[in-house]
Amino acid sequence: MAKDGDLFDGAGARAASAYSAKDIEVLEGLEPVRKRPGMYVGGTDERAMHHLVAEVLDNAMDEAVAGHADTITVEVMPGNRISIRDNGRGIPVDPHPRFPKQSALEVILTTLHSGGKFGGKSYTTSGGLHGVGVSVVNALSADLTVEVARDRQSWTQDYARGKPLTKLKLVGPAPNRRGTTVTFHPDPQIFGKAQFVPERVYKMARSKSYLFRGVEIRWRCDPSLLAKDGAIPAEDSFHFAGGLRDFLESEIGQRATVTPAPFAGLAQTEMNGVTAKVEWAVWWPLDEEGFLRSYCNTVPTPEGGTHEAGFRAALTRALKRYGEMTNNRKAAQITADDVMEGSASLVSIFMPEPQFQGQTKEKLVSVEAQKLVETLVGDNFDHWLTGDKEAATVLLDAIVARTEERLRKKQDKEQQRKTATRKLRLPGKLSDCASNKRDDTEIFLVEGDSAGGSAKQARNRDNQAILPLRGKILNVASASADKLRENQEVQDLILALGCGTGAHYSADKLRYDRVIIMTDADVDGAHIASLLMTFFYREMPKLIEQGHLYLAQPPLYRLSRGGKIEYARDDAHRDELLRTTFSGTAKVEISRFKGLGEMPAIQLRETTMDPNRRTLLRVAVPQTLTEDDRRDAMRTSTLVEDLMGRKPEKRFAFIQENAQFARELDV
Repeated sequence: MAKDGDLFDGAGARAASAYSAKDIEVLEGLEPVRKRPGMYVGGTDERAMHHLVAEVLDNAMDEAVAGHADTITVEVMPGNRISIRDNGRGIPVDPHPRFPKQSALEVILTTLHSGGKFGGKSYTTSGGLHGVGVSVVNALSADLTVEVARDRQSWTQDYARGKPLTKLKLVGPAPNRRGTTVTFHPDPQIFGKAQFVPERVYKMARSKSYLFRGVEIRWRCDPSLLAKDGAIPAEDSFHFAGGLRDFLESEIGQRATVTPAPFAGLAQTEMNGVTAKVEWAVWWPLDEEGFLRSYCNTVPTPEGGTHEAGFRAALTRALKRYGEMTNNRKAAQITADDVMEGSASLVSIFMPEPQFQGQTKEKLVSVEAQKLVETLVGDNFDHWLTGDKEAATVLLDAIVARTEERLRKKQDKEQQRKTATRKLRLPGKLSDCASNKRDDTEIFLVEGDSAGGSAKQARNRDNQAILPLRGKILNVASASADKLRENQEVQDLILALGCGTGAHYSADKLRYDRVIIMTDADVDGAHIASLLMTFFYREMPKLIEQGHLYLAQPPLYRLSRGGKIEYARDDAHRDELLRTTFSGTAKVEISRFKGLGEMPAIQLRETTMDPNRRTLLRVAVPQTLTEDDRRDAMRTSTLVEDLMGRKPEKRFAFIQENAQFARELDV
């Protein structure tokens, strides 16, 4: 045990004294790569091994993007070997100024952080930024051969595990050829038994070709390495003259889409004295099986980054602006997730000196990339939307529908959470029935507390529930999603029924077998009933289709003479009773009910709520079985929209057309 003030006990002191300068290990050349490959290629598995292909292919693409190459060949050979050739300038082979005993080629292949991409003179927008790509490939390869055709001469040099096996050799004249060819075999000591997957390399090569319109990538693979299903060919050629748009159209194929054509384009601007470019293509398939792929200087960024953030923001803000311009108030609630979910999107940028997260370059972190993409894509999307208003409106409606669905799901989750904590929360105004089973139960929707009071006294508590509604319920055909969620009467009604709305409607969760609208037998009552039917038609159409919605038929008049009493539903029924049941000269006492709240409970039960005496009208929508039925359903939908929708001019037109048929208006 160490005494007070002692730093170590005896054993600790001996261990400390054994740790000296000779224990400090200095890794030179490419030793750090072989010692810690995960720092440079992200691991030692199959995915990391394929990253070696990406590093060499990135260098070839940099030559193409810089305008010095137009053809790249990728070949998969037996023995887990890959060869990549470009027809660019060829890696310099003259002696390096700082290392005169070595060629520039050998310096690049054996020294970390070496290359022509630091000064910005040879490459203004490149993917290989850290100067470690091809040297890392060399370090992690059991053998690697590089061939250079430059200045009408051909040179070659062999390497093994990062070290040169031979001197740089002049092979001979190459008058009609130029460029660099790198052939390598990953080291089994690093990657074990991992093997190149031709299909994976094929997709990598194909994706590179559409990122730069000026390059053709040729594919070759030894037939013995291909799967028998013929998923990929032994030879192929990729060249997308239309860039991302061509590729997206080939990916979507014959799938149905929201808009007839994708939103695609290419724009450029100056950044730090260098031309920066943004290319994009986005489409919205109806099956919502989409993707978002992003690239920077032809390097894929599977983890996204600032360019993706700018792309999402550009599309979202432009759609919101278009919604505001077209007076679509629902567009204000659109989020980037609503816009991007289910979309098929590609975005590629070319910019000087981008900053990536880690050597594997899977995420772009350059702050200026977000502003670059957001500005260029946003301006073009504004023009696209205003230039094709028909497609823009269809797209906006589809996105708004997705927004409303998201908000509905959020509301349902909140309700489920509340229900879980409070067991079953029901509206305070609901007078529920005693039965826990849905069979033969019914709920009466009545107007106001006064009618609710009479109905509560008149009901059968075992199977009849009463829900009073305050005044005229919200017209859902013209209300926004916000108003729908904020309206207490609507939310109470949804909560009382328990079956959900829209796509979340569940017949199994409906708490009552019959939903009965019971309003006064006058104009105001008819208006309230029409508002309620509109609500069910729009929000719970299946409740109507399954035969659960009814209209009560309360009387408007009470007729009596002597001991005989009858009730009349309306004026026509009253006149009919006067001609038949109460014919003659004797005086008939006729009283008009002011409303359900004014009826004695016993009369309300006898006339409207007693199943043995009442009359109910079932609300039905024609099912689309025949052509006539389909026309009826179409007319029903159109009529609801005209009379209850947001366009008052359609209601006015209906009144003008049908005013001649109106008789004895109750106003």
